Amino acid sequence: MAAAVHCLSSCFALPCKFRKLSLAASSSSACSSSSYSIHSNSATFNSLSFCTNLSDNVFSNAMSTNQRPIRRSVVCEVASTKKADSAAKRARQAEKRRIYNKARKSEIKTRMKKVLEALDVLKKKADAQAEEVLPIEKLIAEAYSVIDKAVKVGTLHRNTGARRKSRLARRKKAIEIHHGWYKPAPVELNA
Repeated sequence: MAAAVHCLSSCFALPCKFRKLSLAASSSSACSSSSYSIHSNSATFNSLSFCTNLSDNVFSNAMSTNQRPIRRSVVCEVASTKKADSAAKRARQAEKRRIYNKARKSEIKTRMKKVLEALDVLKKKADAQAEEVLPIEKLIAEAYSVIDKAVKVGTLHRNTGARRKSRLARRKKAIEIHHGWYKPAPVELNA
C-alpha cells in the first residue's frame, strides 16, 4: 500500500496536467471534471482508483486540430532487475573459459607439432631403425591424452579430437610403410 502511494506521489510530480488529477477514496465514487484535487492523507485510501472521465478531459484538452497529439505517459519507478549483474558475471565466466581453453588448445598444437617434427626427422633418416619409433610413440600417447582431456572438458568437439588423433596415427603409419617396417595386408576383392 505504501509502495503504491509512493509510486503515485512520484507520478504526480511530473510537470504536466496530471497534477490536476484526483484520486477517489473508493472505486464506486463518480468523478466529476470540476473536482481536481490531490489527497495528501494516505491513511484514508481503502483502494486507489483512476477516474476515466477525468483522463478523457485532460487528454482532449491537450490535443488541437492542427497539431499532432501530445503523448503523455505515467511512469512509476520499479525495482531494477539484476540483468546487468548476470550479464557481467557471464562476461567474467566467458573470459575465464576463453583463457583456459586457449591454454589447452595451445598445448594440443605444441604436442602435435613435436610429434610431426619427430616423424619428419625419422622419415628423412635413411638408416633409421624400427626401435626409433618408440620415443615417438610416447609423444603420440601424450598428445592423445591431452586431446582426450580437451574433448572431455568441452574445449574441442569430439570429431575434431578424433580427426587430430587420426592425423597423427596416419602420419606414423606412413613413416612405417616408407621404411618397410609395416606392410599392410593385401585387400582381396571378391567379385
